[in-house]
Amino acid sequence: MAPRRSKGKTIKKDLKDAAANASNSRVFVLAARTGFAVSGCLHILIGAIAVQLAFGKAKEADQGGAMAQLAKQPAGAFLLWIGFAACAALALWQLSEVVFGHRQLKPASKLGKKLSAAGQGVVFVALAVLFASFGLGGGKNSGQSTSDATAQIMKAPLGPPLLIVIGVAIAVVGIVFGVRGINRSFKKKLVLPASPAGRSIITYLGVAGFLAKGIALLLVGLLFIIATIQARPKESTGLDGALKAVREQPYGIYLLTLIGAGLICYGLYQITKARFAKM
Repeated sequence: MAPRRSKGKTIKKDLKDAAANASNSRVFVLAARTGFAVSGCLHILIGAIAVQLAFGKAKEADQGGAMAQLAKQPAGAFLLWIGFAACAALALWQLSEVVFGHRQLKPASKLGKKLSAAGQGVVFVALAVLFASFGLGGGKNSGQSTSDATAQIMKAPLGPPLLIVIGVAIAVVGIVFGVRGINRSFKKKLVLPASPAGRSIITYLGVAGFLAKGIALLLVGLLFIIATIQARPKESTGLDGALKAVREQPYGIYLLTLIGAGLICYGLYQITKARFAKM
């Protein structure tokens, strides 16, 4: 019996090694890096829409709005499916890091890295699904979808506490993004270029981008919480609603313009990350 168990363990180890090698193959990593570039392009579009929104041009300033704009371009369907493939590859790479990555780290550090990779994987799975939805012609108003989903959850048992937890979680993620921007800790995940000018440009893009993304996510989380407390789910409309709410505040036009510019910086940072990310 012992030799059989040993053979079974050997086969299992070989399969795990083969899967790990596949996740680190040149082609797969290149496809995953493209996912960062796609995410960057989306953020640039969202930032540009936010700036237009600041000056009264009503559009959806979120991923759905950006994809709707992309779908209207020549070869838009082709670009949407390229986005789907790239985000799906990056999602798979992030999830492979949960299983195979960070083996050399201590248990506590390993758990944090794996949870971060899992979160990123879920984000890019959602983006891939959204790309596929628009590619199939089924893309919807994401703000309306968010408010509809919020209303359904609010009606469920323990729905309001769950929505508050979701709002708090999104707000906390926003704060984490802001802290990463201030501390410049995002640089730990990059192999920065040797050129001082190149390093400075990437750093400045990252600082501005992480701060803007953090503010946007914090606002989304706060909208979830406020809409739940006031039992007004229609006000919970995701990023688009959060940015439109900023515009209604004193000096909102200027603040929204800054946030839009920051999101463009984050998009440019994501594009540079496609080249310089540690993978």
